[in-house]
Amino acid sequence: MTTPALAGIQRLVTEAQNSSSRAQRIADRAAALLFWFALLSAAVTAAVWTFVGNPDAAVVRSITVLVIACPHALGLAIPLVVSIATERAARGGVLIKDRLALESMRTVDAVLFDKTGTLTKGAPTITSIETAGDIDADRLLVLAASAEADSEHPLAHAIVRAAQDKNLKLLRASGFTSSPAVGVTAAVDGSEVRVGGPKLLDEVGGQEISAAEEWRREGAIILHVIVDGRVAGGLKLADEVRPESRQAVDALHRLGVEVVMITGDAQAVAESVAIDLGIDRVFAGVRPEDKSAKVKELQSEGKKVAMVGDGVNDAPALAQADVGIAIGAGTDVAIASAGVILASSDPRSVISVIELSRAAYRKMKQNLWWAAGYNLLSVPLAAGVLAPVGFVLPMSIGAVLMSLSTVVVALNAQLLRRIDLTPEASTRAILDR
Repeated sequence: MTTPALAGIQRLVTEAQNSSSRAQRIADRAAALLFWFALLSAAVTAAVWTFVGNPDAAVVRSITVLVIACPHALGLAIPLVVSIATERAARGGVLIKDRLALESMRTVDAVLFDKTGTLTKGAPTITSIETAGDIDADRLLVLAASAEADSEHPLAHAIVRAAQDKNLKLLRASGFTSSPAVGVTAAVDGSEVRVGGPKLLDEVGGQEISAAEEWRREGAIILHVIVDGRVAGGLKLADEVRPESRQAVDALHRLGVEVVMITGDAQAVAESVAIDLGIDRVFAGVRPEDKSAKVKELQSEGKKVAMVGDGVNDAPALAQADVGIAIGAGTDVAIASAGVILASSDPRSVISVIELSRAAYRKMKQNLWWAAGYNLLSVPLAAGVLAPVGFVLPMSIGAVLMSLSTVVVALNAQLLRRIDLTPEASTRAILDR
């Protein structure tokens, strides 16, 4: 990839990351409020007991209020849940880079998958070669493989691998250039050789080979080989869909999440995969630099978007999404742009992240309600509100209650350890509901 392209990707990533809002920490805000609540309650308690002529009780009651309102439980309510959730995620093959990404995942209502290497195995193979004119299939394959030798695209690897499997010797190529979503160009054996998809044909004004329509109906990836401006033939490639992708899509639908696929492949290829998997919406023929725009398009419709990708070209879209999820086997740029990293290429891991996010959020709410509710009940008792009926909370009991609230919050957070976050278990739990 050229330096200007990398610079453009870096700029897009920076812009998207800078535009993302930063949620304030709920626990910190609540703890700060509790501090002022405790201080005010102690001051009011001291003033009231002093006013009724019992300064000794004013001191004891004020100290009891401060002891019982100690924000230990509230301070632990969220960090402890996050800590355990992160540890459970790691055991399930998910690395949480950004705590806010984990919190946001529960609100996601659209998951955007990059096709190649995510929903498919990313290792396409050539299944047929069709020539046009007087060139034979082996010669066509040698020219295409020689032109693609310097490319890092999975389709290029498939072409080169097919030539190597047939023990064909590649020719020296020079002047290699690559145009995303169009194709590659190189000088091979004195000829200009270009290999690419439908946009390349449009660019050169060429006609498809005769077998293209049949290949398209089969959902194959079709690349044409252009030699000196003339269509010399076509290559039929197939990228096998991951078996687990079907389960991932079904489980997301059960959760009420829209599934969207984005790819640089032709519309026919993309629709074939989408129909096979039951995907709701397809963006096909998308250039790498336009992927983040598609994320913005979904967001403009009011959707909370999680983007799943693995390539350097996915980095801007990962950064733009509400939650960026990178495949661990992907590029360093993609991983650096995402808030969640999947150790495997299993798309079902997205289900694990959603389930963990929802479970962690429930525990956070339970802990916050317990910590806040405990203080709303115990502080008035510590202040002596029931003293007129003969009940005064001893300071020692206040200290015990304060410790008990911390224990309850900690034990409740520990219940997260019961969740099995392996992709198989998370998906099965959703599909069996």
